[in-house]
Amino acid sequence: MSATAEMPYFIKPSRPLSPDQKRVVYAEARQAIRGVLGDEADEQVKMVTINCLLKTHIPYYYWVGFYVVRGEDQLVVGPYQGTLGCLYIPFGRGVCGTVAATGKTMIVDDTHALVQGKEHIACDPNSRSEIVLPVRRKDGSLIGVFDVDSTLEGSFDEVDERELEELLEEVFG
Repeated sequence: MSATAEMPYFIKPSRPLSPDQKRVVYAEARQAIRGVLGDEADEQVKMVTINCLLKTHIPYYYWVGFYVVRGEDQLVVGPYQGTLGCLYIPFGRGVCGTVAATGKTMIVDDTHALVQGKEHIACDPNSRSEIVLPVRRKDGSLIGVFDVDSTLEGSFDEVDERELEELLEEVFG
Protein backbone atom coordinates (compact mmCIF):
# COMPACT_ATOMS: atom_id res chain seq x y z
CA MET A 1 0.00 0.00 0.00
CA SER A 2 1.35 3.42 -0.89
CA ALA A 3 -0.62 5.55 1.57
CA THR A 4 1.14 8.42 3.31
CA ALA A 5 -0.36 7.79 6.74
CA GLU A 6 -0.55 4.76 8.97
CA MET A 7 -3.87 2.93 8.82
CA PRO A 8 -6.02 3.22 11.93
CA TYR A 9 -6.06 -0.06 13.85
CA PHE A 10 -9.79 -0.54 13.24
CA ILE A 11 -9.66 -0.14 9.45
CA LYS A 12 -8.51 -2.81 7.03
CA PRO A 13 -6.78 -1.94 3.75
CA SER A 14 -8.83 -2.45 0.60
CA ARG A 15 -8.73 -5.74 -1.28
CA PRO A 16 -9.44 -5.70 -5.04
CA LEU A 17 -12.08 -7.80 -6.80
CA SER A 18 -12.57 -8.76 -10.44
CA PRO A 19 -15.69 -7.46 -12.25
CA ASP A 20 -17.36 -10.88 -11.86
CA GLN A 21 -16.56 -10.97 -8.14
CA LYS A 22 -17.94 -7.44 -7.81
CA ARG A 23 -21.26 -8.48 -9.34
CA VAL A 24 -21.55 -11.33 -6.83
CA VAL A 25 -20.81 -9.20 -3.75
CA TYR A 26 -23.12 -6.41 -4.92
CA ALA A 27 -25.94 -8.94 -5.42
CA GLU A 28 -25.37 -10.29 -1.91
CA ALA A 29 -25.25 -6.79 -0.43
CA ARG A 30 -28.41 -5.67 -2.24
CA GLN A 31 -30.28 -8.74 -1.02
CA ALA A 32 -29.19 -8.00 2.55
CA ILE A 33 -30.12 -4.31 2.22
CA ARG A 34 -33.58 -5.18 0.86
CA GLY A 35 -34.07 -7.69 3.65
CA VAL A 36 -33.18 -5.23 6.41
CA LEU A 37 -34.91 -2.16 5.00
CA GLY A 38 -38.17 -3.69 3.78
CA ASP A 39 -40.50 -0.71 3.40
CA GLU A 40 -38.45 1.63 5.63
CA ALA A 41 -39.19 5.30 4.88
CA ASP A 42 -36.61 7.13 7.03
CA GLU A 43 -33.75 8.40 4.84
CA GLN A 44 -31.18 8.33 7.64
CA VAL A 45 -32.00 4.72 8.52
CA LYS A 46 -31.60 3.83 4.85
CA MET A 47 -28.20 5.54 4.71
CA VAL A 48 -26.89 3.85 7.85
CA THR A 49 -28.02 0.44 6.61
CA ILE A 50 -26.51 0.90 3.15
CA ASN A 51 -23.16 2.00 4.62
CA CYS A 52 -22.96 -0.90 7.04
CA LEU A 53 -23.94 -3.63 4.63
CA LEU A 54 -21.90 -2.41 1.67
CA LYS A 55 -18.79 -2.00 3.84
CA THR A 56 -19.41 -5.47 5.29
CA HIS A 57 -19.79 -7.15 1.89
CA ILE A 58 -17.32 -5.27 -0.30
CA PRO A 59 -13.64 -5.63 0.65
CA TYR A 60 -12.27 -2.70 -1.36
CA TYR A 61 -14.50 -0.19 0.47
CA TYR A 62 -12.29 1.77 2.88
CA TRP A 63 -14.64 4.70 3.56
CA VAL A 64 -18.33 4.74 2.68
CA GLY A 65 -20.88 7.41 3.45
CA PHE A 66 -23.30 10.11 2.58
CA TYR A 67 -22.94 13.87 2.46
CA VAL A 68 -26.37 15.50 2.69
CA VAL A 69 -27.54 18.81 1.29
CA ARG A 70 -27.73 21.67 3.74
CA GLY A 71 -29.14 24.93 2.43
CA GLU A 72 -28.80 25.67 -1.26
CA ASP A 73 -25.12 25.09 -1.88
CA GLN A 74 -23.48 23.03 0.85
CA LEU A 75 -23.04 19.41 1.83
CA VAL A 76 -22.64 18.31 5.43
CA VAL A 77 -21.29 14.93 6.50
CA GLY A 78 -24.04 12.42 7.08
CA PRO A 79 -23.99 8.77 8.09
CA TYR A 80 -20.70 7.05 7.21
CA GLN A 81 -18.32 4.26 8.16
CA GLY A 82 -14.57 4.78 8.21
CA THR A 83 -12.14 7.41 9.37
CA LEU A 84 -13.16 11.02 9.97
CA GLY A 85 -14.91 12.54 6.95
CA CYS A 86 -14.89 16.16 5.88
CA LEU A 87 -17.52 18.03 7.85
CA TYR A 88 -18.69 20.58 5.26
CA ILE A 89 -18.21 20.71 1.50
CA PRO A 90 -19.42 23.58 -0.68
CA PHE A 91 -21.09 22.66 -3.97
CA GLY A 92 -18.49 22.73 -6.75
CA ARG A 93 -15.49 21.98 -4.49
CA GLY A 94 -13.78 18.61 -4.56
CA VAL A 95 -15.30 15.49 -6.05
CA CYS A 96 -18.33 15.41 -3.73
CA GLY A 97 -19.11 19.09 -4.26
CA THR A 98 -18.73 18.71 -8.02
CA VAL A 99 -21.15 15.77 -8.08
CA ALA A 100 -23.64 17.75 -5.99
CA ALA A 101 -23.37 20.70 -8.40
CA THR A 102 -23.52 18.69 -11.65
CA GLY A 103 -25.70 15.74 -10.64
CA LYS A 104 -23.31 13.38 -12.46
CA THR A 105 -21.45 10.38 -11.04
CA MET A 106 -17.66 10.67 -10.89
CA ILE A 107 -15.07 7.93 -10.70
CA VAL A 108 -11.55 8.98 -9.71
CA ASP A 109 -8.79 6.42 -10.28
CA ASP A 110 -6.12 8.34 -8.35
CA THR A 111 -7.26 11.00 -5.90
CA HIS A 112 -3.64 11.99 -5.25
CA ALA A 113 -3.32 13.16 -8.87
CA LEU A 114 -6.05 15.79 -8.38
CA VAL A 115 -5.41 19.38 -7.28
CA GLN A 116 -5.85 19.21 -3.52
CA GLY A 117 -8.34 21.64 -2.03
CA LYS A 118 -10.06 22.32 -5.34
CA GLU A 119 -10.52 19.10 -7.34
CA HIS A 120 -10.15 16.88 -4.27
CA ILE A 121 -10.50 17.45 -0.55
CA ALA A 122 -8.14 15.09 1.25
CA CYS A 123 -9.82 13.98 4.45
CA ASP A 124 -7.68 10.84 4.73
CA PRO A 125 -4.38 10.31 2.86
CA ASN A 126 -5.04 6.55 2.75
CA SER A 127 -7.88 7.09 0.26
CA ARG A 128 -6.49 6.59 -3.24
CA SER A 129 -9.54 6.19 -5.47
CA GLU A 130 -13.22 6.98 -5.14
CA ILE A 131 -16.65 6.93 -6.68
CA VAL A 132 -19.23 9.60 -5.85
CA LEU A 133 -22.86 9.45 -6.94
CA PRO A 134 -25.77 11.87 -6.60
CA VAL A 135 -28.64 10.64 -4.41
CA ARG A 136 -32.14 11.76 -5.36
CA ARG A 137 -35.64 11.33 -4.02
CA LYS A 138 -38.53 10.11 -6.12
CA ASP A 139 -39.44 13.75 -6.91
CA GLY A 140 -35.90 14.35 -8.25
CA SER A 141 -34.74 16.56 -5.39
CA LEU A 142 -31.14 16.08 -4.34
CA ILE A 143 -30.70 14.39 -0.94
CA GLY A 144 -26.92 14.54 -1.21
CA VAL A 145 -24.08 12.41 -2.53
CA PHE A 146 -22.87 8.90 -1.80
CA ASP A 147 -19.09 8.64 -1.51
CA VAL A 148 -16.97 5.48 -1.46
CA ASP A 149 -13.17 5.48 -1.11
CA SER A 150 -10.58 2.73 -1.50
CA THR A 151 -6.95 2.52 -0.38
CA LEU A 152 -6.09 1.19 -3.84
CA GLU A 153 -5.81 3.14 -7.08
CA GLY A 154 -8.38 2.29 -9.74
CA SER A 155 -10.78 0.34 -7.51
CA PHE A 156 -13.98 1.64 -9.12
CA ASP A 157 -15.36 1.03 -12.60
CA GLU A 158 -18.57 0.72 -14.62
CA VAL A 159 -19.69 -2.25 -12.51
CA ASP A 160 -19.60 -0.13 -9.35
CA GLU A 161 -21.28 2.78 -11.10
CA ARG A 162 -24.15 0.69 -12.47
CA GLU A 163 -24.67 -1.33 -9.28
CA LEU A 164 -24.62 1.73 -7.01
CA GLU A 165 -26.83 3.83 -9.28
CA GLU A 166 -29.40 1.02 -9.35
CA LEU A 167 -29.22 0.53 -5.58
CA LEU A 168 -29.60 4.23 -4.79
CA GLU A 169 -32.51 4.56 -7.23
CA GLU A 170 -34.20 1.49 -5.72
CA VAL A 171 -33.80 2.69 -2.13
CA PHE A 172 -34.33 6.46 -2.44
CA GLY A 173 -36.08 7.00 -5.79
